[in-house]
Amino acid sequence: MYTQWPAEQAQAWHRQQRWGCGFNYLPRTAVNWLEMWQQETFDPATIEQELRWASRYGYNQLRTNLPFTLWQHDRNGLLERIDRFLAVADACGFQVMLTLLDDCAFSGDEPVIGQQKAPRPGVHNSQAAGSPGRAMVLDPSLWPQIERYVRDVIGHFRDDRRVWVWDLYNEPGNGGIFCGVDQYAEYDDRLAIYALSLMIQVFRWARQAEPCQPLTVAAWHIPDRGACGQAFRHPIDVAALHLSDVISYHAYVDTPGQVAILARLAAFNRPVLCTEWLARHVGSVMEEQLPLFRAQGVTCYHWGLVQGKTQTWLPWPDIAQEAHTAALWFHDVLTPDGLPFSEREMALVQRLSRM
Repeated sequence: MYTQWPAEQAQAWHRQQRWGCGFNYLPRTAVNWLEMWQQETFDPATIEQELRWASRYGYNQLRTNLPFTLWQHDRNGLLERIDRFLAVADACGFQVMLTLLDDCAFSGDEPVIGQQKAPRPGVHNSQAAGSPGRAMVLDPSLWPQIERYVRDVIGHFRDDRRVWVWDLYNEPGNGGIFCGVDQYAEYDDRLAIYALSLMIQVFRWARQAEPCQPLTVAAWHIPDRGACGQAFRHPIDVAALHLSDVISYHAYVDTPGQVAILARLAAFNRPVLCTEWLARHVGSVMEEQLPLFRAQGVTCYHWGLVQGKTQTWLPWPDIAQEAHTAALWFHDVLTPDGLPFSEREMALVQRLSRM
């Protein structure tokens, strides 16, 4: 009863779906997902405006993250706002992938309720907060709280057609751009060990909630950002690929790398979703890769929609010195007025999503 979907079931599910063209979503008014979902800063007017813009350009899918810390402090309010968000997304023609946990705490801070720090000038995604936060990932005695969260949220929406897929854990073990840890490599290895164990448990807890939607965790380790022949050999990725009902992955790589990854993942004989891509400075570009995803029936979610407080139109810090012009955006596709960064990109989205 609580087992991975057989490949045949996953493929049958996929045949009933339209091709998905989507994005990872935070409104332009939110610096992180805590700010997006807290009562004081939840901004449904901006959310509806932005999703209507996206719908007009042809998008039909989105992926967004939920904050465990807010569930701890305001469980009922969070569930009500998720329901409200799903209603807005549905009215705008979107299916939603909800992500429960996330190790990409690039701010270096533990998640806290209340007013979030302002974005650091010139820094990509400077106030990203984890869910539940690294301190909890590294302390298994606290995992029963995570179990209650996973069972509660999935149980609440397990039959909701507006939720398309459950993404259980974003980039487990990602030490990222973490300031304040002197022995980074040792810390990163320790985090990965605990995150792998937690991820396996989360799959078990999620299956016991009996959702009608498929479950996934994305494989995300690509050495040297493009050594695709070595991609997804990390133990976390191996486990994620073998536990997921539908395969998902992250790849900010050039087009030959993307082709190689898709060929490798086809061996699983399961539907494939690319849940993060588009990084123009490193060759992950719309004009080449969106037609590739469409031709192979791979639902895809590029990073970002509207230029906003996350500042993800700026390059990653480790390549910022190489980016000599601000004219090229790294992620994101729309200005705060809803206009395209690139008319050609949006024309391509419209054409492919309406085929």
